[in-house]
Amino acid sequence: MDQRTSIDPEEYKSILLMKLVVQEINKNPDFLPNITLGYHIFSTCSDPKKTLGYVTKVLSGEKEAPNYYCKGRGEVAGFIGDSHFHSSHVMAQLLSLYQYTQVSYRATDTRLRDGKLYPTLFHMTPDNRILYAAIIKFLQYFGWNWVGIILSNDGSSDEESQELSKILNQHGICVDYIFKLKPDIVHDTEGLIKIWKSKAKVIIACETFASQFYYFSQLMPFTLENITFIFPPPWSKLPTYKFEDLTAINCSFIFLWAQRINVQFENPEYGISFSRCHTDPILEDIWIRLFSCLSPNPLKNYFFNLFYNISAKPCRGVKYWKAFDGYTTLPFYAYRAVYVLANALHWMYMKKNKSEQNGFQHRLHKYMRNVHYVESTGVKIYFNERREVATDLSLESWVFANSTYYLYYIITIIRPGFVPEMFTNLSNPIFWKKGKIPVSRCSDPCLPGSRKKFGSSIHKCCYECVPCPEGEISNISDSENCMKCPDEEWPNEKKDCCVPKLMEFLSYTDDTIVAVFLAVSILCCLLTGFILGIFIHYQDTPIVKANNRNLSYLLLVSIMLSFLCVFLFFGHPVDVTCMLRVTSFGVIFSVAVSSLLAKSIMVCIAFKATKPGSPWRKWMGAKLPNAIICVFSLVQVKICVTWMSISPPFQDRDTHTYQGKIIIQCNEGSVIGFYSVLGYMGLLAAASFIIAFLARTLPDSFNEAKYITFSMLVFCSVWIAMIPAYLSTRGKYMVAVEVFAIVASSSGLLGCIFFPKCYIILIRPDLNTKTIIR
Repeated sequence: MDQRTSIDPEEYKSILLMKLVVQEINKNPDFLPNITLGYHIFSTCSDPKKTLGYVTKVLSGEKEAPNYYCKGRGEVAGFIGDSHFHSSHVMAQLLSLYQYTQVSYRATDTRLRDGKLYPTLFHMTPDNRILYAAIIKFLQYFGWNWVGIILSNDGSSDEESQELSKILNQHGICVDYIFKLKPDIVHDTEGLIKIWKSKAKVIIACETFASQFYYFSQLMPFTLENITFIFPPPWSKLPTYKFEDLTAINCSFIFLWAQRINVQFENPEYGISFSRCHTDPILEDIWIRLFSCLSPNPLKNYFFNLFYNISAKPCRGVKYWKAFDGYTTLPFYAYRAVYVLANALHWMYMKKNKSEQNGFQHRLHKYMRNVHYVESTGVKIYFNERREVATDLSLESWVFANSTYYLYYIITIIRPGFVPEMFTNLSNPIFWKKGKIPVSRCSDPCLPGSRKKFGSSIHKCCYECVPCPEGEISNISDSENCMKCPDEEWPNEKKDCCVPKLMEFLSYTDDTIVAVFLAVSILCCLLTGFILGIFIHYQDTPIVKANNRNLSYLLLVSIMLSFLCVFLFFGHPVDVTCMLRVTSFGVIFSVAVSSLLAKSIMVCIAFKATKPGSPWRKWMGAKLPNAIICVFSLVQVKICVTWMSISPPFQDRDTHTYQGKIIIQCNEGSVIGFYSVLGYMGLLAAASFIIAFLARTLPDSFNEAKYITFSMLVFCSVWIAMIPAYLSTRGKYMVAVEVFAIVASSSGLLGCIFFPKCYIILIRPDLNTKTIIR
């Protein structure tokens, strides 16, 4: 250890542990028999130049300068270190060239895992991929997507911070700023203001520990009291710094490589004697740093007072430093590194191949690759394909009671290949500053039912929330896109889930208009039946006999059926009712209009047949009107049968016309068939109207042709007015228009043809005589 190095108790613990394990191995007669392990220990200060210098010095065999030197020259078996990327990188390049084995006990940079570039480099811990994955899951669990990054100013973490930012961004987490902890941090006003104004309430520290964090925390006490820090394993040394105010790092989280060991050192209390400070200058620095003990060196006292604000005093009560009592993890991997290297060396010597024992340094890495043993703790030690020992990662929380006493809580253990999804035991307020989980987001989360709308910001974490458009939903928070509901579903009011669309049809139970139509149809049907009864009762009277009473009976039955056929238009449509709807009223109306046409023709023939010797007499009688009705009605029946055979109507579900509704309707199947039925019915009505209109002037006290003309005028007017109304409506209103046309036209026929006759039969029986009728 270079005497000029900065004080680092954790590194000093690593030295003590490496010394301890070497002593244990040398005392074991069954392990490396007849071989004594020695060591050189140097502090590189994470400086690549110093690293190369010390490695060259060890390889060249020069004897100057090391603090710890094994007397009696021996061969160099391998190298352990370094703890940082840049120094480990240059060491690995040089040692790979000469095929010397190197064991890194702390460096976790992924760039050092290239087996082709560094074939002799082995690692005691996995690389940063597991750490990054755990950090991402941790951030995502609490919905944090807006964070800051702090790192040392020495350049050791620059590339790592860029890699971390890239990985975070790939998982939807944005980095607001990357802040370097400089020695003159007080002059970095712009950076400090950026942190103060930022919405990022979570700060992630990069791998390399930055001693300037102490000054950083003192400069911004009010800002950092709302900040939650996430520290990587090398920052476990942070609590060893004697902070005056630990508010900044209270309720912080740290990821650590999980294994620990119990170490006995010098005495039953596992402590290091204060008396050793007089022979160990590094230990003396640590003693001053931890216990404020006065040093015999006044310059050293002045230095600690100036840089650490420590007023040293004579120490008489402190006898032992319990260096390994409780919380220590990183030094253990230096301890393990010595054991792994020694095990590989042991197995190589157990081969008893004399030819391999000369120049063994260049073959040792082959045995390292196959190291496999079980520690006293029960942990299996072996190297995976990336030349690293698989190790559990633990998430722990620091909770500080005061400036010298703190507690740590193990939150979860993250095993290789498995990153936990849940951190449910963090709901306790003790883990959070002010007892409340912070919010670290650039924008508030978009609730279900809305989506992100990105503006001019370069960060995708900064956005506005806009409601989903009609017909679309989002059922998760912070959705970037809304999704359409299936055809038969529609968003609910909050637009966070799809619900079945309303089924729209003329329902017997839900639509008032159906009740009105039903009441009118039934009343009209009963009225028609009543009129039919009157006509049957008064069948022998002149007014009933006039113009073929059988045609009147047939017309009344047709009108009665037309009122009843509207029942087919109500309720949930099915294929059968869809086929019966148009065909039933088409055929029924064709029979009714054919009856009127026969009546009109018979009126004309009757007056022409009154002339002596008229040839029209032979057409008088029941055969002609019956033939007219049968022929013209059968034409409509044939049209309907052809329609039903080729492309019949069927039930259809219209999901597009109205938002939020499914129109259950009847699809005509063949539009030509539908309009052929209506067109033929209109053709019959027009012919009946024309003939009746021509016969209206014939002399008669009761000229039925006038009433037929008027009834056909009403009939045609209703259906002509229905066509534009029918085409301009959709859904159940289209059906309502059709029903209205049927009821109105049937009522027109009933009223215009039969009401005048009923008036005479019931009110003016004096007019119901042969003399008056003739």
